[in-house]
Amino acid sequence: MIASLPMYDRSETAAANDRFWNSILGHLGEDPFPLTRGEDTWDVWRSSDLLVSQTCGLPFRQQLKDKVTLIGTPDYGLPDCPPGYYASVIVTRADSGFRTLYELNGGVMAVNARHSQSGFAAPLNAGLRPQSVIETGGHIASARAVCKGAATFAAIDAQSWRMMLRWDDFASDLMVLARTEPTPGLPFITARNRDPEPLRAAIRAAISDLGATDRDLLNLKALVQIPRADYLSIPTPPVD
Repeated sequence: MIASLPMYDRSETAAANDRFWNSILGHLGEDPFPLTRGEDTWDVWRSSDLLVSQTCGLPFRQQLKDKVTLIGTPDYGLPDCPPGYYASVIVTRADSGFRTLYELNGGVMAVNARHSQSGFAAPLNAGLRPQSVIETGGHIASARAVCKGAATFAAIDAQSWRMMLRWDDFASDLMVLARTEPTPGLPFITARNRDPEPLRAAIRAAISDLGATDRDLLNLKALVQIPRADYLSIPTPPVD
């Protein structure tokens, strides 16, 4: 079996994610095995041995919807979002002089990946039309690109931004110019042939068992059920 929790896994949260994962395995009655880190996410998501991973709404509706099974969506208690939903913050340099969202049109947009709902689809669906796009490989790298002047703006998912504000000094050099409309958050998935019900129960129990420190680090509140159709209904902008 293989498992990963790649979306919000950083040095400050890695140990908490490991404890959360071991708790899930304990509630499943499975022998411990480590989370996969550093592997190509697409290889993990498409593996027939996948037990649990976390993906993004855009790759789910584009390529994974018929290859994996939705388990549920974690709720991070994000402000102005329904449970299990998230939004993107549009950030630019604090000294940029921009005051309205559409002043960013014609600029350079840094994106974590072109298959990212929060980093790519959300700002385009909000009406932004950059002159060019640079792909950075991660939300932190996108934010840094804006700080360094390599990009005019970036769209950062609200949970990633919350973590940057907490742990990354460079975040103080950025300002939030706007927020996108909330969309269904990053769901937990399993292989197509697996029954999701035991996994839902185990994840809910593991969230309930989180200690105060890990709950604070991971911001996990609950596991909610968002219909598959809600993910598929989000518009997908063209990907060059």
